[in-house]
Amino acid sequence: MDRNSLERIAIIGGYLPRQCGIATFTTDLCQAVAEAHPQTTVFAVSVNDTEYGYNYPARVRFELLENDLASYRRAADFLNISNVDVVCLQHEYGIFGGPAGSHILALLRELHAPVITTLHTILRDPAPEYREVMEQLNQLSDRLVVMSQRGKQFLVDLYGVPEQRIDHIPHGIPDVPFVDPNFYKAKFNVEGKQVLLTFGLLSRSKGIENVIRALPTVLARHPNVVYMVLGATHPRVKRVEGESYRLFLERLSGELGIEDNVVFHNRFVSLEELVEFIGVADIYITPYLNREQMTSGTLAYALGAGKAVISTPYWYAEELLSDGRGVLVSFGQPDAIAAGVIELLNNEAERHAMRREAYLLGREMIWPRVAERYMQSFLLARSGKTHRIRRTISRKIGAGRRRELPELKLDHLKRLTDDTGILQHAMFTVPNYDHGYCTDDNARALIAAVLLKEIGPETAREAKELASRYLAFLWHAFNPESGRFHNFLSYDRRWLSEAGSEDSHGRALWSLGMVLGRSADEGLRGPAAQLFSAALLVALEFEHLRPCAFALVGTHEYLRAFYGDRHVQEAREVLAERLMDAYLRHSSPDWPWFTDSLTYCNAKLPHALLLSGRWLFRDDMVASALESLRWLAKVQRSEDGVFMPIGCHGFYPRGEERAYFDQQPIEAQAMVSACLEAYRITDEEFWYREARRAFEWFLGRNQLRIPLYDSITGGCRDGLHPDRANQNQGAESTLAFLLSLLEIRLSEQMIRVPKESHARPQPA
Repeated sequence: MDRNSLERIAIIGGYLPRQCGIATFTTDLCQAVAEAHPQTTVFAVSVNDTEYGYNYPARVRFELLENDLASYRRAADFLNISNVDVVCLQHEYGIFGGPAGSHILALLRELHAPVITTLHTILRDPAPEYREVMEQLNQLSDRLVVMSQRGKQFLVDLYGVPEQRIDHIPHGIPDVPFVDPNFYKAKFNVEGKQVLLTFGLLSRSKGIENVIRALPTVLARHPNVVYMVLGATHPRVKRVEGESYRLFLERLSGELGIEDNVVFHNRFVSLEELVEFIGVADIYITPYLNREQMTSGTLAYALGAGKAVISTPYWYAEELLSDGRGVLVSFGQPDAIAAGVIELLNNEAERHAMRREAYLLGREMIWPRVAERYMQSFLLARSGKTHRIRRTISRKIGAGRRRELPELKLDHLKRLTDDTGILQHAMFTVPNYDHGYCTDDNARALIAAVLLKEIGPETAREAKELASRYLAFLWHAFNPESGRFHNFLSYDRRWLSEAGSEDSHGRALWSLGMVLGRSADEGLRGPAAQLFSAALLVALEFEHLRPCAFALVGTHEYLRAFYGDRHVQEAREVLAERLMDAYLRHSSPDWPWFTDSLTYCNAKLPHALLLSGRWLFRDDMVASALESLRWLAKVQRSEDGVFMPIGCHGFYPRGEERAYFDQQPIEAQAMVSACLEAYRITDEEFWYREARRAFEWFLGRNQLRIPLYDSITGGCRDGLHPDRANQNQGAESTLAFLLSLLEIRLSEQMIRVPKESHARPQPA
């Protein structure tokens, strides 16, 4: 996947038709990001405040119930199996269940993907339970988005959030033209009137009564003023106290004798209608009573439409209306509101200058630009360079300790295997027929089947049946005319290339050598011997080192049983010298390696050289192999002491920055195998610890603390991304785990017998 794009984005919040500000914001953000990035799937997880939910559009993919803690965990499971790239949470304490809205934390703790949290409220002096929720949000979020500079400063000063993890992104607004209010007045029957407007869901915190109390003073100077109040009562308020606040406002208008000048529109309107309502206003007023308000969508909308604004000095208004973009008046003071309105109505030039300043600022807040800012934040969170490992905040991960080994489970291996061989890929745990089969994976599977036979008699029958199937595939893959193996076979059994890669050929030799060196089954050894003999010569022509290493391990296995075969001995010497020569040409004290980059299956190079040096009595080869393997172990160990293989997204070129992701199971398997061989040769406990360190990467002792091995299916996930595990369980990954487990088990069996039983044989 292109690191400058995302495939799936999930946004958690409310969603229209739910009537609340977070629902409106979430809906707008989803639509803006989706429109700006049509190649990206953007969907919502909506929080319901009623048992029956809402008639949501298709973009809402999952609903969770506000006070049902289990539904938050189900939502996390849904997002994890949906393989999303990032999750963007719209956080407001009041829309989530639990003390101080703490239920949402249960969802975040289970997520695999990076989390970007937009904070719609940031409290300056929170009660302990609210502070705890904010601190947990900080720990569980990879980035935090605020809509004001004050919010950013609060996070840094009061909550200790590093500034580099905070993104200041303004509240999004629709992109509307700068229009004369008179354009819309006929539609609302207010032609010739000067219109004041307040809109939003009604509740007692809005302070609308103070504008109504200011109107008699305003009307004495400007009798053509009309005050429009647009918005339904907030659903939460309505459930508790009905329409009592609206009725109070209506009675107040009547008592003051201005009922003809106050117009209530008791509706939750569409965006199209809202734009028209805002357009008709000469002055927009937000008379809110609460100073500690970090954002206001209604104020953002009005300012972005180029309205002259009068507001009480709550935090967001102070910042947005600075530099002449609006008028601030004291809280709860009708006289101050009246004076502000009269001043603006008396000075048309000043009012229009204020409108222009507001509209110009609003161009930075329109949704297309805000969507791009969010996408930048998403990509930063997704990036392996900036992604914080949320699950390692509380404690370091132990590694290298001997733990109980998982049970040997072959369910997924057999699920991927059919009459032809083992299929390459899976969609989650379901075999994927579209990609067919390959020689690489069937060779790996044959090696696993041979090791499975060595575990004990309880697996012998299954081992023989599986080995026959995989060996049959290799027989079919070999082209005697070219001496090469085909590699890719479609599901309808058509070879997709004339000759496979050097890697596939080398792995085939490795697996055939395993059969010949370790199996006593003559039915398997016969065809394996013919293939090994016919295919070995080609290995001497390999251009690349890793296929040489695979073939070298295969010759070692073959010579366990047929040490007197001079032809194979000579081939081993040629291939071993090639590895040693590469090491001598490229290595240096700070880069003791065979090439100028670490790429894939890295540990197989020192592993093959180590085996060769041991059997050829070449101490220089053994020393070089151990030196390079020890260096590789250091390179692939994190500060927390866990195995951290070279990522395949960029690898590790000499003198450049290494890639940390995507981490592949074959790297762990290669390290397990090489370190076990080093342990057998040196008897140094260090090497056994390194083998276990690499093996435990599969079990969750990795940077994300996410297990790659699936103990339910017996499969292994396909890799570790910066934020999650790849949920597909293909053949390469599953076999990497099984081979590692089998080798660890066999090694522990060997530890329990005298050392002489695996001493180096003497040449004939």
